[in-house]
Amino acid sequence: MQVLLALVSFALSVARAGAVPAPRQLSGLNDLFVAKGKLFWGNIGDSNTLSISSNTEVLTSEFGALTPENSMKWESIEPTQGSFSFTGADALVDFANSNCLMVRGHTLVWHSQLPAYVSAISDAATLTSVIQSHIAGVAGRYAGQFYGHEVLNEDGTLRSSVFSNVLGDSFIATAFEAARAADSTAKLYINDFNLDSNNAKVQAMVALVKKVNSGTQLIDGIGTQTHLSAGGSSGVADAITTLASTGLEVAITELDIASAPTADYVAVAQACLDEPRCVSITSWGVSDANSWRASETPLLFDSSFAPKDAYDALVSLLL
Repeated sequence: MQVLLALVSFALSVARAGAVPAPRQLSGLNDLFVAKGKLFWGNIGDSNTLSISSNTEVLTSEFGALTPENSMKWESIEPTQGSFSFTGADALVDFANSNCLMVRGHTLVWHSQLPAYVSAISDAATLTSVIQSHIAGVAGRYAGQFYGHEVLNEDGTLRSSVFSNVLGDSFIATAFEAARAADSTAKLYINDFNLDSNNAKVQAMVALVKKVNSGTQLIDGIGTQTHLSAGGSSGVADAITTLASTGLEVAITELDIASAPTADYVAVAQACLDEPRCVSITSWGVSDANSWRASETPLLFDSSFAPKDAYDALVSLLL
């Protein structure tokens, strides 16, 4: 699970402080979705995909926000302690600024894709300091430019990681506090997978955010990744309603569905439309050609960047 920064990443705020994306004609999913009262329908990118013209043509015409796929993960942005590499993240933010896209940060604290120096830390005070410095460096650089951050990718039962092993569950509050200090304007999210039905993990997530927010509200939203198998959408609406019962924003943060079934995509979109606290959807990739699940063809555009039936069905739903 990620703590978004919203700790594990930043959710998304306007691309530049004070900037407001310019209005566009209703021509893509984002515009239709926003017309229904939502914040955005976004997608992902990094230098490798933002250099593909077919990809960026669809991205800028259909989507309203951009999440870094890998360039803000710890191993990419601070591979050596105290030495930040912002090239990839800056390229994404600059692209977003140039194309009036919002930005959602991803992801400040996560158990995976960590540099070796973080995983090797066994002292609680040292690890706390390293977390605080990392978040201050990343969130501070982009303060006021993102809608939100994923502060954590973390599950309610705390999977084994250097963070939970050394600090227990206190690392969650530490991360969110550091993110709040670095960027007071961004929405801070906790993000996780398998929140696609009203299961034990959803219940654990609800309990976790209530615990962390029991004093000062540190967590602003919950991200449900929504990486689904075909036919796997039946529990999404109930899960979103349960997550929204916390009073926090809910966002679908990494949507892809094996084989891209029309019924499943429509069900997920409808679930978000029906819940006022569900504020956004982010597709996890533009084209099947660049999907991390390429063999499962899970996206709205095929490997030739042509829209699929699921895309047409979403447009019909949103019109």
